[in-house]
Amino acid sequence: MIPLSLAEIAAVVSGQQCDIPDPDVRVTGPVVKDSREVETGALFVAFPGARADGHDFATGAVEAGAAAVLATRPVGVPAIVVDDVTAALGALARHLVRTLGAEVVALTGSAGKTGTKDLIAQLLERLAPTVYPAGNLNNEIGLPLTALRADEHTRHLVLEMGARGIGHIRYLAGLTPPRIGVVLNVGTAHLGEFGGREQIAQAKGELVEALPPADAGGVAVLNADDPLVRAMSARTRARVVLFGEAGEADVRAENVHLDDRGRPAFTLHTPTGCSDVTLRLYGEHHVSNALAAAAVAHELGMPASEIAAALGAAGTLSRWRMEVSERADGVTVVNDAYNASPDSMRAALRALAAMGRGRRTWAVLGEMAELGDQALAEHDAVGRLAVRLNVHKLVAVGGREAAWLDMGAKNEGSWGEESVHVSDAQAAIELLGEELRPGDVVLVKASRSVGLERVALGLLEGEVPAR
Repeated sequence: MIPLSLAEIAAVVSGQQCDIPDPDVRVTGPVVKDSREVETGALFVAFPGARADGHDFATGAVEAGAAAVLATRPVGVPAIVVDDVTAALGALARHLVRTLGAEVVALTGSAGKTGTKDLIAQLLERLAPTVYPAGNLNNEIGLPLTALRADEHTRHLVLEMGARGIGHIRYLAGLTPPRIGVVLNVGTAHLGEFGGREQIAQAKGELVEALPPADAGGVAVLNADDPLVRAMSARTRARVVLFGEAGEADVRAENVHLDDRGRPAFTLHTPTGCSDVTLRLYGEHHVSNALAAAAVAHELGMPASEIAAALGAAGTLSRWRMEVSERADGVTVVNDAYNASPDSMRAALRALAAMGRGRRTWAVLGEMAELGDQALAEHDAVGRLAVRLNVHKLVAVGGREAAWLDMGAKNEGSWGEESVHVSDAQAAIELLGEELRPGDVVLVKASRSVGLERVALGLLEGEVPAR
């Protein structure tokens, strides 16, 4: 963050100074909501929580070096007191972004946001200092915390915007107004919250509505292969750039194919040239993510040859997202346990099938949350897809939703041995311990709440030996 005095911050957030002996003391460190992350000169934001109240940690934060606390009540140490900490944090982020004038790139979509954000960041870092979120900090708290990491050296600010309902992205875009907005796809994640894909499209399209007009530099980067995204061109005043495999896409991929380890390669076409790309990432779904990142980089002046080289060098920055590890016995573990939706589940299964050519494959899958009335149909469909892709065995982990995965696989299969339903992660570990062989490939994926990363960690830490 750029250094600001406590008096300046209080004015920006419309807060009251409490127990502040010197209003000219400056915040020179990061803005944090976890007292364990406090550094000298930090601003500690005290959020009330379900399990812990940040106000209880205010004294410790100041003792650890924080210049002050942003709070909703006096806490006995230097504090700026506001009615709403979340709103105040947003106001501070809005002030910083307006002051710095950095290039703001925002992206949204039902699937692939975090992976695409990581790719964009790795490309733009080659051009100039770039700030981007760690993981998926994409809500009304995580987004401003990310923006507040920018300083006077920052030239690019890459932000991920999520939505749990109509109006959420509009709010986030108001905090950190983007010049370039990227919409990846409209899928089936959060169907239970939105009610349908059209409502999801309505929410995601708030990003392109927030962009400046074309004559002011606004650019909407839209997926030409997704009809609901492509239709958003009618909702923006910005210049539209299409990416995808469609022939009319401005940034497109041709000759897409996978190598024997499931890594995609293609020829990248941009308005100013073309170049061959080979990704280090696993799964064909990363082609679309790479094209979105290429479109942004091209808009910011990177030529096709440099984009291709940067994409080829880019890796996974966020944990538990198609993390591929090889054990000494040849077992390949694909840890994609951070989250799951029907779209990302299908993409991961296809990647597993590509990686497992000539090898036994295991899909250890759990619940996909927030699907509402579509939950049974979507889980059933994923179970069926695992069989159609010739996955050796589906291990469905958990309760009712896992039973639907197992049911879909058994109904699609011929022998009833294509799938097994187990109660929890420990049962999955025990099953794999009995049946895993050297050279097998294991995919682990579920919604975050299931906690299936324990299975992947067990595989990697020797808890599950191969027979």
